[in-house]
Amino acid sequence: MGTFNRLHLIRQVDLFTLRLFLSAIEERQIGLAAIRENIAPSTATKRIQMLEDIAGVELLERGPKGVVPSAAGLVLERCARSIFGDLDAMRSEIALLTGAVRGELSIVSARTIIVPLLARVIGEFGGEYPQVELALEETENADVVRRVARGDADLGVFAAAHHLDLSGVDVTPYRQDRLVAVVPPNHALATRDAVGFRELAAGGLIAPSSLLGAFRAAAVRLGMEFGSPHRVRSGEVAIGLVQAGLGVTVVPECLLDYALLSRVAVLDFDEHWAVRHIHLATPSARPKSPATRAFIAQLLDRPLDGDATVREVLRTPAPPTWVILTD
Repeated sequence: MGTFNRLHLIRQVDLFTLRLFLSAIEERQIGLAAIRENIAPSTATKRIQMLEDIAGVELLERGPKGVVPSAAGLVLERCARSIFGDLDAMRSEIALLTGAVRGELSIVSARTIIVPLLARVIGEFGGEYPQVELALEETENADVVRRVARGDADLGVFAAAHHLDLSGVDVTPYRQDRLVAVVPPNHALATRDAVGFRELAAGGLIAPSSLLGAFRAAAVRLGMEFGSPHRVRSGEVAIGLVQAGLGVTVVPECLLDYALLSRVAVLDFDEHWAVRHIHLATPSARPKSPATRAFIAQLLDRPLDGDATVREVLRTPAPPTWVILTD
């Protein structure tokens, strides 16, 4: 190791190396950080070693389970995050001076929110703000807040859950929807108006990954063990298995459509936790960019909640289509 030289640090260390260093801390492995930053593992290792040579101390402690920041590495981590936060703030202020909403906007969310709630708004936003480069990434609901807190995304849209750590983010309520039970049309429960978790769990409850934690917590409260015959990533796949007669499931009501109601039976889910609260998360360590503020305003300006549930709307007969015949 050499000795710390401030001038050498300014001349030799680029922002990409600092970003790579932060990725190594977050991924706990230099190899995984290299994949995340799209460079060769050997190149990533050389960049980290160069950074340590300039600092004159070991910044990452290597072990069989990966890497963790040393005491000096924690100092550099704090300073590096401050640098990137200042860059984001500078970007926001410069964008305000130009008068136009432009720049980049990165959004993370779960599939059960993207498909029914965000896709349409994103399409409209692109038409209204063509100078904003918007990038959307699908991830697990539990990972949304974590990604936003560490600065990997400008905005996260997530469903509230008791186990989520909200430190490092500012939260804005967006909307809510309900969870509903979906069973095969010939199922013993199909004629019911409502059903509880206990009855569904006894009938082969298919667990979408986003609801697995809620199912387990509900089973604990009832003093029963929960085991699912099928565990799937999305509500759409769970519904497909129900249509095939492989069990029953619980999904957000916003996933329903006209065609589905003719192939399955949909019941009210009679549990106090059946209401799903959807929130927006932004990093608390930096100001919102003009693009982020514009997108949030567009979300909140287009409320999707109403007095009627989605099922009530879908069950309302469509108006007749008039065909005018001409000679």
